[in-house]
Amino acid sequence: MPDLIRALDDVVIRRLTELHAVHAGAVLLGERALLLPGITHAGKSSLVAELLRRGATYFSDEYALIDSAGRVHPYPRPLLLRNGSPEQSPWLPAECNAYTGDSPVPVGWILSLEYSPEYTWNVAAVCQSEALLILLRNTPHILSESPNMVAAFQHAVGGAQCYVGRRSEADEAVSRILQLLGSPL
Repeated sequence: MPDLIRALDDVVIRRLTELHAVHAGAVLLGERALLLPGITHAGKSSLVAELLRRGATYFSDEYALIDSAGRVHPYPRPLLLRNGSPEQSPWLPAECNAYTGDSPVPVGWILSLEYSPEYTWNVAAVCQSEALLILLRNTPHILSESPNMVAAFQHAVGGAQCYVGRRSEADEAVSRILQLLGSPL
């Protein structure tokens, strides 16, 4: 099943015309989206699942879809979680007692967090221009084929608080994230 989900992701992302994808988890906290950009194995899905368990609304654990106004749209696919196993298995948001978003929302926060079980929480605020570069580094789109992408991402970061750093396990990291963001749930 995970291979089928990834194959469908590839087809959908290649065919986007009005939206731009960022390899990122995305959840709704209050009225705004939290984006968690990162590479594969960065722990995005684990963070999303833990945020869902704590009351966030699901948008995606793989791709944040951003429109020309910088708003994030839901990409409702099953989460692919490892749960301590090298193999991923699909989970529905309802299995985390969560709802799925149904309309686009502005970005409130961008957190690019590197994961390792040995890390301690170490996060710092960054300027929006650095967050823009993070989004660009984590998009599957080719800039020359998506000339409006930069403007869409500029809108997305324009109203966002942006952070980079390191984290360990998802349960502790989510507690720290919610504290950092002022517990918007």
